[in-house]
Amino acid sequence: MEATLTETSLESSKISEMDYHSLNAMLNLYDANGKIQFDKDREAARQYFLQHVNQNMVFFHNFEERMRYLIDNDYYEKELLDQYPLSFVEELRDEAFAMKFRFPTFLGAFKFFTSYALKTFDGKRYLERFEDRVVMVALGLAQGDHELARGLVREIIAGRFQPATPTFLNLGKAQRGELVSCFLLRIEDNMESISRGINSSLQLSKRGGGVALSLSNIREAGAPIKKIENQSSGIIPVMKLLEDSFSYANQLGARQGAGAVYLSAHHPDIMRFLDTKRENADEKIRIKTLSLGVVIPDITFELAKKGEDMYLFSPYDVERVYGVPFGDLSITEKYHEMVDDARIKKTKINARHFFQTIAELQFESGYPYIVFEDTVNNANPIKGRINMSNLCSEILQVNTPTTYNEDLSYDVIGKDISCNLGSMNIAMMMDGDRFGESVDLAIRALTAVSDMSHITSVRSIEDGNDKSHAIGLGQMNLHGYLARERIHYGSEEGVDFTNIYFYTILFHALKASNRIAMERGQRFEGFEDSKYASGEFFDKYTDQPWEPVTGRVRELFASAGVEIPTQDDWRELKASVQQHGIYNQNLQAVPPTGSISYINNSTSSIHPIASKIEIRKEGKLGRVYYPAPFLTNDNLEYYEDAYEIGPEKIIDTYAAATQHVDQGLSLTLFFKDTATTRDINKAQIYAWRKGIKTIYYIRLRQLALEGTDMSECVSCML
Repeated sequence: MEATLTETSLESSKISEMDYHSLNAMLNLYDANGKIQFDKDREAARQYFLQHVNQNMVFFHNFEERMRYLIDNDYYEKELLDQYPLSFVEELRDEAFAMKFRFPTFLGAFKFFTSYALKTFDGKRYLERFEDRVVMVALGLAQGDHELARGLVREIIAGRFQPATPTFLNLGKAQRGELVSCFLLRIEDNMESISRGINSSLQLSKRGGGVALSLSNIREAGAPIKKIENQSSGIIPVMKLLEDSFSYANQLGARQGAGAVYLSAHHPDIMRFLDTKRENADEKIRIKTLSLGVVIPDITFELAKKGEDMYLFSPYDVERVYGVPFGDLSITEKYHEMVDDARIKKTKINARHFFQTIAELQFESGYPYIVFEDTVNNANPIKGRINMSNLCSEILQVNTPTTYNEDLSYDVIGKDISCNLGSMNIAMMMDGDRFGESVDLAIRALTAVSDMSHITSVRSIEDGNDKSHAIGLGQMNLHGYLARERIHYGSEEGVDFTNIYFYTILFHALKASNRIAMERGQRFEGFEDSKYASGEFFDKYTDQPWEPVTGRVRELFASAGVEIPTQDDWRELKASVQQHGIYNQNLQAVPPTGSISYINNSTSSIHPIASKIEIRKEGKLGRVYYPAPFLTNDNLEYYEDAYEIGPEKIIDTYAAATQHVDQGLSLTLFFKDTATTRDINKAQIYAWRKGIKTIYYIRLRQLALEGTDMSECVSCML
């Protein structure tokens, strides 16, 4: 026994002498028994605090001294703190620390202190621990409401809710950026709108924003200008101007500005648009840094199925004939009518060749993103048309055009879109005993982000946000939760759980928004014309029961104490919504969570892991290893990676969630290195048939960059 204790002491001594980086690296080395050394990563996290964080944390004698220093030296926002007695702030901080939060992984701790914690202006020392950041974010979101602040601290520390990076990073800091960093703009077919779109992109990019723009309304190359034929240069020069703009507004050199452009599949420039991403494209047209997205209606698939040609229609002529911009028209509904209309100039390409081209490009680069236009609009509860998405393909909201005077001043300010995001941890939600309350607090937190966001430099963004109060509540850690519960991702039980979980989330999200509308006596602009007001939105929930189809899922909800809403619950909610409305035009969107997943110890979004032990490259530190949440040496079989699982099971899982999400879900499809373009085509068709709304990236195993998290939407900084 004494020898064993001595050996243990020596082993502990050796470990304590190792630096945290070396300990973390041992995750990549099996022990003598062929086991993954998870304990070494936990020790790495502990040593990171002992060797680095504690050594570089600014010391204060007491709470009052700390707060006075941070306010007087412009670290904390005085106006925010003035909403609360200092005694309450101290009490809230004590409550946060009493919860004894610990980072379970080294990367989680490293990410927080590298990317989120408040530092001295020279960047060398820390002024916040995790609990301090949570308290300031909660105080900011609560806007003076003591109980809301308490609730948000509890939710974030417990890991049930995590604000997106811009919110979590910036709130409460005197020197801060915006609370949102994802925007959508539409461009109309005139020089005023094009120039304003470029200027708006510059303004948003310099503030740290990623911007997506719709180009579908711009007339094609060779279209007339002032009735003179063959004058328009089409969309490619606009794309080049936008790419240069994002490159110039490089956010103080921290990173390139991030932009995406979307185009209708039936725009005459569509093949030129796709060619800009070819590896051998001419430098005059090659687009290197802009992301591309294609908006595809149902008719395109029908034409390809029949082996027919697809017509491309001049946006200039379509707007003249129909009196609405090309992007606001249903191509599927008007297709044959436009084909027969001699007033509309048209060309044609082979529909199957079009889809083959998309698959080839996705094989090469992962682009373009895809928006299934009719699926999106058929599910849209809001009056108007959705014609684009964002940089990560989960935001799907109605926009309206802005018109300008000759001096570029506003004539009519339309609605553009900002992304007010945050995500819930599915595993922690199923572990808690306050499911509905947690959703309510998350909706209130995101509503506060919307209420506090005023992007005055782009009035259409500001007005759109003020009128819609739109938010995007996301989810993460699906694979981690399923694996912990010994359920395979994409299995019958896995899909069943996803369906019922998102069904339950929707009910509580609507209930929370309805409650806010009642409290404020206000609902989003246009509610009266929505499917919520008519009651049509609720029919699928009141006309049939939604219950687990597997005993295992029924057991999971019962043991967690999470009540699944009944038809009567929905009927009651429907009546309340029709009477009082809801405050938020849009409620849910599932982004590809990146950094916040690490600090929250979650698998990203609702897609499967890319690797059991993820390898990342973190600046000067080099390689860092991250174990999938809840992974142990005993449950490895439940952590198949996304390439092994394959696209169909991922699509099945996303389809189950999609039917309960009013916006979109950022869906990445993963393929083995044996995949062909035919396999990609088959997956796209399967996704379309299953009711998927958008496809984000296509990833092939041999294209995966070592050390890169393929799920992370760096542009949106989630």
